[in-house]
Amino acid sequence: MTFNPQAYAGTSAENEKLLLAQLRHLIEDEPYRIANLANASALLRGYLKDINWVGFYLLEGDNGGLVLGPFQGLPACVRIPLGKGVCGTSAAKRETLRVPDVHAFPGHIACDAASRSEIVVPLYDAAGELIGVLDIDSPLPDRFSEEEQLLLERFNALLAQYL
Repeated sequence: MTFNPQAYAGTSAENEKLLLAQLRHLIEDEPYRIANLANASALLRGYLKDINWVGFYLLEGDNGGLVLGPFQGLPACVRIPLGKGVCGTSAAKRETLRVPDVHAFPGHIACDAASRSEIVVPLYDAAGELIGVLDIDSPLPDRFSEEEQLLLERFNALLAQYL
């Protein structure tokens, strides 16, 4: 299976099907969680246009907050308390947050000054327990669509089957 970003030349539906097939191919026989998250972030980096950061923050203990996991992009904030910023709020509420203007989000944590919009999707393990969030930033305002949100939620649901 090829992992060339130019492979995403079909329709939106064809590209999404290919992305999910590639994810499954990468993770279905690999038991190591960190490797799977690293490959998942690299896959999304090649798939999504106009993003400057993609990666995972992982839940540390019951009330420990989020700690930086595998990612693609510039160095990032290492720890985020639950309920703080977009990532911490998404994890605390256990819901996807699509933020068209990060500067208007109360308590936004700016790890990269170039980021203008953000989407954060909760990540669960195979047992349905929250283990972290998928975080994606863009230098463009209002970059993420509802269609992409649904795709990223499906992406995380597939990933969860192997975590």
